[in-house]
Amino acid sequence: MKVMAQIAMVMNLDKCIGCHTCSVTCKQAWTNREGTEYMWFNNVETRPGVGYPRGWSDQDKWRGGWRRTKAGKLVLEQGGRLATLAKIFHNPTMPTQDDYYEPWTYEYDKLLRTPANQKSVPSVPPVSQITGEEMGTVTWGPNWDDDLGGSMETLDSDPVLKQMNLQVSKTIEDAYMFYLPRICEHCLNPACVSACPSGAMYKRTEDGIVLVDQDKCRGWRMCVSACPYKKVYFNHKTGKAEKCTLCYPRLEAGLPTVCSETCVGRLRYLGVLLYDADRVSEAAATKNEGDLYEAQRSILLDPFDPEVVEAAKANGVPHSWIEAAQQSPVYTLIHTYALALPLHPEFRTLPMVWYVPPLSPVVDQVTASGSDGEDHKILLSAIAKMRIPLEYLAGLFTAGNTKPVELALRRLGAMRSYMRDIHNGEEGNEQIAAAVGMTGVQLQEMYRMLAIAKYDDRYVVPTTSPELPRGIAGLEGCPVSYDVEAFHGMSTPKGGSTPEGRTMLPLEVLK
Repeated sequence: MKVMAQIAMVMNLDKCIGCHTCSVTCKQAWTNREGTEYMWFNNVETRPGVGYPRGWSDQDKWRGGWRRTKAGKLVLEQGGRLATLAKIFHNPTMPTQDDYYEPWTYEYDKLLRTPANQKSVPSVPPVSQITGEEMGTVTWGPNWDDDLGGSMETLDSDPVLKQMNLQVSKTIEDAYMFYLPRICEHCLNPACVSACPSGAMYKRTEDGIVLVDQDKCRGWRMCVSACPYKKVYFNHKTGKAEKCTLCYPRLEAGLPTVCSETCVGRLRYLGVLLYDADRVSEAAATKNEGDLYEAQRSILLDPFDPEVVEAAKANGVPHSWIEAAQQSPVYTLIHTYALALPLHPEFRTLPMVWYVPPLSPVVDQVTASGSDGEDHKILLSAIAKMRIPLEYLAGLFTAGNTKPVELALRRLGAMRSYMRDIHNGEEGNEQIAAAVGMTGVQLQEMYRMLAIAKYDDRYVVPTTSPELPRGIAGLEGCPVSYDVEAFHGMSTPKGGSTPEGRTMLPLEVLK
């Protein structure tokens, strides 16, 4: 058993409102340069929809990720060295500018310089940021489904719908949608690293972050083709590949990523996972695609297991990282509560950005029918018939296996019903918890994690210097009160005043 550490992320889709704040702040921090105009290390997609770049999840077309041979071995979908050499000058599985979009701006100077006495209303046609020429009508963009106010015009091309053989009604009363934020998955078995001819792509041993060595990169772009999530980009100005860095300079200081820090819905969680590196290939080569989710969970190790702790220390994992793994919200959501699911495990890259599936539409639908949307008997029986089909969510997160998705949704529904009784001053109904294989205490802890977890609870990232404190709690002179009041086993922020009489705002207000 070779124990290694990995920084991972979980996103709670039930809380994403599609505001794109994460995309904008990431854009300002990392790709606000010449040659990166079309790059979105973080983007938010409307689902059902085709995503960005257009139809990225259709591996019948793009042939990204890994393929399991009849002999049980993994090979790149792109092919080996000879196939790579044959595609140096023409790569048919490389997304084009039309698949991304031609970045544009507007001639705002025409508005500012228009004479006051001009009778006609001035117009600002879109201008290409590549050529500087007028573009006419814009027909595609990085979040086009959202720009259209939904995905009615493009959902027929959704690769997941085609894969799961699903039809979506386009009438308003039957339509459904949710948002899917995406970043680089920083996979345990990254195809982009294996496909790079120059060895510029690499996975850091200390934290698992996948990066590009700009000095070694020769611009072959095979990493772009090999990545099934299409989260590697080519800078046409520098001739180098670029991708999400998981904001590693911030992580090294014990701070969360920019997208996590600025997320309006507080739906992102960051933490350390310990995994068995000796079993990565075995898990990725699991025969049945529907078993890949469980196979990936099985290589995530219990950070409280004495054998795991000793093996981690023997392999050079710092003590502070082991402690962080024991406090990790990511491990809790993935393993303890089985709520978080990986994105397209059938690509066999073992992605390390996981998602809690959305539940809200089923509650709304039950309530609209005149029933009590929070009653556990009604809610749990309606999960299998929810507005967003289980099959669609399974096509996204569990390679078509609906059981893990249904379990996650049932537990989310049980938490809502159980906590409603608590907040109404009643005792928790243990039958609700037992119906989903949990206890009332676990449901309360799960509620605290998903609903009212504080900054340092959501982001448990150790610094590279163990002597330095991490997060808000370690800041000296911070005017934030951490006094709490117990409420049925949960903690709630409380304001107050200092001995000097200064008012101290509650933590949630300051954030």
